[in-house]
Amino acid sequence: MKLTRFRVADGPTLLGRVDGDHVTDLSGLGLGASLRALLPRLDELRDAITGADGPGYPLTGVVLEAPVDDPQKFLGIGMNYRAHAEEARAAGIPVPTSQLWFNKQVSCLAGPYDAVHKPRVSDELDYEVELGVVIGTPCRHVPVEEARSVIAGYLVGNDFSVRDWLHKRSPTFTLGKSFDTHGPVGPWLTTADEVADPLALRMRLTVNGEVRQDWTTGDMIYGIDDQIAYLSQVMTLMPGDILLTGTPSGIAAPTGRWLKAGDVVRAEIEGLGALENRVVDEP
Repeated sequence: MKLTRFRVADGPTLLGRVDGDHVTDLSGLGLGASLRALLPRLDELRDAITGADGPGYPLTGVVLEAPVDDPQKFLGIGMNYRAHAEEARAAGIPVPTSQLWFNKQVSCLAGPYDAVHKPRVSDELDYEVELGVVIGTPCRHVPVEEARSVIAGYLVGNDFSVRDWLHKRSPTFTLGKSFDTHGPVGPWLTTADEVADPLALRMRLTVNGEVRQDWTTGDMIYGIDDQIAYLSQVMTLMPGDILLTGTPSGIAAPTGRWLKAGDVVRAEIEGLGALENRVVDEP
């Protein structure tokens, strides 16, 4: 099942079920417009959602929004792909010896096709295609072997990063990872039951059609189960929380091929869809 939030023209935000190239309006179920609020009841409501026959619209005729626009937490793990860690090391970036988590402020969330701002204060705008995990139930101290049971689903993320603010202008990653518009996710939430093995997915990123990243999720140093177990030792993970699980090699930092206004960045993951964001100068 694929769930999204969408608008028709200038209308209100609606919850929808994606079927192929169409989206079905779920507002007749009285669920509101927050996917985060729906997630704890997902199993209970699954039959009603799959059977809903509300108005349908072609995807090309609606505006897709971030599937979860109001998570309590938006977290990412740094240098979690082997090849990416090596390119970071070559670029002079220290490679951690344990899981390195950082916070992306939720105010940076953006929709799957929204414009992304090139900041006024930096020319070092980078991209990172990432598999996003969305938590479905409150959980703490989750054993590794039970981690999959707390996942509601998966989505595509692009962890846009402002490198000088990430490594030089702030002692933590938070500022360089949290510029407005720098957290597009989507295009919808694919529920966990539809993803047989999240560590066997092809991921790809292009800039103006040129392939920059092309790898598989199987290259993670710390798998998704380990990530959830590690984080939940510290904090209660809540429904709707988004975890970005790392990016493969091919980022711009080692070459200095930074993004500029007018660039179109497409990030896609097998079976989960694609984001496509145009870079524009910050207003």
